[in-house]
Amino acid sequence: MSSPENDGAVRFLYGTALGRGLLKVVQGLHLDRVAVWYLRSRLSKPYIVKFARKNNISLSEEALHSFPTYRDFFLRGRASLPLDREPSHLISPSDGWLSAYSVSKDSSFAIKGSRYKVRDLLGDEALARNYEGGLCLVFRLCASDYHHYCYIDDGVQGPNHYIEGQLHSVQPIVLEHYPVFTLNRRSWCLLQTEHFGPVIQTEIGALVVGGIVNAPEGPMRRGEEKGYFDLCGSTIVLLLEKDRVRLIPSLADVLDTEQERRVIQGQWVATAV
Repeated sequence: MSSPENDGAVRFLYGTALGRGLLKVVQGLHLDRVAVWYLRSRLSKPYIVKFARKNNISLSEEALHSFPTYRDFFLRGRASLPLDREPSHLISPSDGWLSAYSVSKDSSFAIKGSRYKVRDLLGDEALARNYEGGLCLVFRLCASDYHHYCYIDDGVQGPNHYIEGQLHSVQPIVLEHYPVFTLNRRSWCLLQTEHFGPVIQTEIGALVVGGIVNAPEGPMRRGEEKGYFDLCGSTIVLLLEKDRVRLIPSLADVLDTEQERRVIQGQWVATAV
């Protein structure tokens, strides 16, 4: 299954000189605050049906009209969550499009022509060195996805580290022009997992709002909610130490190829070594 194409508005904003100029104006004047107000207000209710149709979200007209605001619709839950409970199976923390990259000996990985240093992603050079030779899993959420995410294993969650940043889209065309994972607003924490060692999970905000809401540090259980994106989705990045997991055969071809495969929250994506 191929990943979805870039949105038309995103192609305009990032693929044309006029669009990039307009984007600078929006960001410079903090017009995202207007968007936040609108999406939280009842004025946004008519936008729900339009958005759902555009993104092929399979909810009935009755269900769509039951949400008082777009924000309520965006934060909707679902009746049940498929969850792989085999302890040695690493699960996807969210719905989205999965890509995977090897972390080099200098603690960096390449995506769409941009080379990312783990230390720049986290702001912690000493911690970054622990992931040399490891694996980076990227889960890119789309508009039609549920924007809640879960814990990948039992264990203990460390403190949340919030890094203020910009709010660029994370669609493929943008990754070709900007190193968005180190530019964008993000929050990371260290997960001391029982079966996969110490895993760093980073949630990355995106255009336009990029709200990230996470549970506080403490015990964690596989499949329980870790947090959610508020109003605009984005990307989750998992960093795993060297020789901790291997991708399952059906996903092995995404490693270092920049291909993406569709996954759902709770799905088995890799196995403990």
